[in-house]
Amino acid sequence: MRNPIPRVAAIHDLAAVGRCSLTAVMPLLSCMGIQVTPLPTAVLSSQTVGVEGFTLLDLTEEMPRILQHWESMGLRFDGVYSGFMAGIEQMESVARCIAGSMVQGGLAVVDPVLGEDGVLIPTMTPPMVEKMRWLIGCADVITPNLTEVCLLLGESYQPELPLPTLKLWLRRLAAMGPRIVVATSVPLRRGLGHSPAASVLAFDRENDLFWRLDCEYLPVAYPGTGDVFTSVLTGALILGESLPMALDRATHFVTLGIRATFGQSMPTSEGIMLERLLGGITAPLSACSCRISPDGETE
Repeated sequence: MRNPIPRVAAIHDLAAVGRCSLTAVMPLLSCMGIQVTPLPTAVLSSQTVGVEGFTLLDLTEEMPRILQHWESMGLRFDGVYSGFMAGIEQMESVARCIAGSMVQGGLAVVDPVLGEDGVLIPTMTPPMVEKMRWLIGCADVITPNLTEVCLLLGESYQPELPLPTLKLWLRRLAAMGPRIVVATSVPLRRGLGHSPAASVLAFDRENDLFWRLDCEYLPVAYPGTGDVFTSVLTGALILGESLPMALDRATHFVTLGIRATFGQSMPTSEGIMLERLLGGITAPLSACSCRISPDGETE
């Protein structure tokens, strides 16, 4: 029997400061009408990018015990959604949860949190990158940023890539297992005068389609926007929205969050002001900006 309220196992860290990981995942999915069952990978004093002196409590040893208890309770999940991993062994726990506790037809989402701006984040190592290549093979959907696309494929990071090359790389990632690959923070160009755009490019392997959504660039960066994007995307897909509508909803929400926060007198390290937007997360979209990116499109 399926759960009357969809239930998702959220396997992420708990960072006290930064509006990221579980402090973003839980309110977002809950406001979308989805029950969140958290499986913390670590407890941190803050998010790690651009922050010195943070503390990290690794929960690797506790995760199998939590899973064993869930299994003894007969818990079943409509989705399993993973993010930040504090160690290689934790990826085994994610795969165990997907294989053993997800309902038939459930959705496995892996956000391969590895790096940003061409470099590994402070707690990641090359062996963890290699293990993440294995974990994405267990997923239905993955959401790497451009840095993580390069790391997963063993390619040199380039801040800008021709669209045909990026499409080829997304096909290569899909061949590793996931049926949907969503690349975020892609610096494609669009519009009159080639104004910069922070784009999302997705490949749907089953339908052999690329979907693209371009957003106006704002000169600011906040931690946790990837977590916010993937959380809204995951929730929308679990609730039955089509891929292009789910991509649109996730991108629209992140863009609104950045605009609501930009210009406020608060440190960027605290992330976007989710609290002002949660009430509208399930509002009907007035239009869909996501479009098919046909073969032959070059920019």
